[in-house]
Amino acid sequence: MTFSISGRKIGASFKPYIIAEVSANHNGDLAKALQTIDAAADAGASAVKIQTYTADTMTIDCDLPDFQIHGGLWDGYKLYDLYKWAETPYEWHKAMFDHANARGITLFSTPFDESAVELLESLGAPAYKVASFELTDIPLIRCIAATGKPMIMSTGMASLEEVTEAVEAARASGCTDLVLLHCISSYPAPMEQANIRQMATLEKEFGVTVGLSDHTLGTVASVAAVSLGACVIEKHFTLSREDKGPDSEFSIEPHELKQLVEDANNAWAALGNDAFTRQKAEEPNRRFRRSLYFVKDLPAGHIVSENDIRRIRPGFGLAPKYYDDVIGRTLSDSVSRGTPVQWEAFDE
Repeated sequence: MTFSISGRKIGASFKPYIIAEVSANHNGDLAKALQTIDAAADAGASAVKIQTYTADTMTIDCDLPDFQIHGGLWDGYKLYDLYKWAETPYEWHKAMFDHANARGITLFSTPFDESAVELLESLGAPAYKVASFELTDIPLIRCIAATGKPMIMSTGMASLEEVTEAVEAARASGCTDLVLLHCISSYPAPMEQANIRQMATLEKEFGVTVGLSDHTLGTVASVAAVSLGACVIEKHFTLSREDKGPDSEFSIEPHELKQLVEDANNAWAALGNDAFTRQKAEEPNRRFRRSLYFVKDLPAGHIVSENDIRRIRPGFGLAPKYYDDVIGRTLSDSVSRGTPVQWEAFDE
């Protein structure tokens, strides 16, 4: 379950792949979008992700109740107006891809319909993301999979049956490199409902690389996910939450992204492996284990008693487990107080 995006390998044997999700945090300003790419690169993110849609490819301009948002972060918005505010214009895409390439950071996108896939293919997108809300759009998944590029699919709100249908559609249509991201589609997601152990179920059921699309506040859930095996972390990213964009409230800022990269890499490094071996860092401290030492000056021929030896630090003598075996043995030579007990000190 190892593959690469733009030469960066993804899998359990490699550092976590950290995706900075720009989404709508450019606030309709191309210059800000490019600055956000710069900030993600400076923070050490593996990739920047955008979203490719227009208000017209997402919905229709309609005032009926079905098209109104009630409650939550976007309460009172009409769907069309929200997507019009949040869209990343198609005409920006080439400039953003070129800028990311110049900065040496991978850029890819979430397409929301076939026209978006066509645009992204023309720009050489190295991978694709399927949003949680589109996981049930099987025709779109087939279209993306047919490109042969790696796919990352979020599973927010999905039942196990729906994830199965999406995975089967992707694989049947040509996808060989697939990541499933556990996700809670709430903005922000309550920490107590993050349920990141569900990643293990995805990995077991589908035999795929797994990760987390994290909508909780802060970065704790992301780092915890890495400790549970997440190979990919996606986190919404903004230059400043004070900008008050559509997604800014649950996005992290540059200093937080930098800390996330560092913490996630450290969490991954701390995992190590399951082999029960002594680590190199421990070697200098072996000397401070307890061992058996003579605590008196004793002559040759003396029969060792409990008063003659102790289990003390340092660890240059016999291991404490030999204490009972040493008691009652006869010394072959005299010993001084502070001498480590060794088998050579005895007659037999």
